[in-house]
Amino acid sequence: MKAYYDTRAPEYDDWWLAEGLHASAPTEWKKERDDLVDFIRTLRPKRTLDVACGTGFLTRHLSGDVVGLDQSPRMLELAGRYVEVVRGDGVALPFSDGSFERVFTSHFYGHLEEDERVGFLAEARRVASELVVADAALHGGSEREEWQERELNDGSRWEVYKRYFSPDSLLEELGGGETLFAGHWFVVVRSP
Repeated sequence: MKAYYDTRAPEYDDWWLAEGLHASAPTEWKKERDDLVDFIRTLRPKRTLDVACGTGFLTRHLSGDVVGLDQSPRMLELAGRYVEVVRGDGVALPFSDGSFERVFTSHFYGHLEEDERVGFLAEARRVASELVVADAALHGGSEREEWQERELNDGSRWEVYKRYFSPDSLLEELGGGETLFAGHWFVVVRSP
């Protein structure tokens, strides 16, 4: 997975922008993406760590003192245009206890297998009192858990583990909290 995202970095925003291999994204998806970005902008300013920030597509819309963390040097090079960045592992955060008010993560949690999820949640709660998770919503035609074959612009193919969530299923895994955004393609929840 790490090699996949480092390789994908230069074209990652194509997905968000519905360009290139993702140009066929439905108009409804684009509208909901815009609604998601608008929602992210409304989150109260806090000292926030964005775990697996990628290119910073959503990171740049977070208010407050924001640090982006990713394992990919190529992703961090792009995200560094918007926020302070740190290279590190999302399941072994390189920060002391209570370093942040909020941990935010987008489309990372759904890629974690069970042992990684446990590690990530323990680390997120160690470094911040609030966790906000944005990920893929469970909707018609999508399995809750699957291995997907993904193709990049260079024609390479990668196997990627992915899960989809209803707000309730995600909150149950996180140990409670509240739904902040519930769409057809995206879900955002907050957990203490």
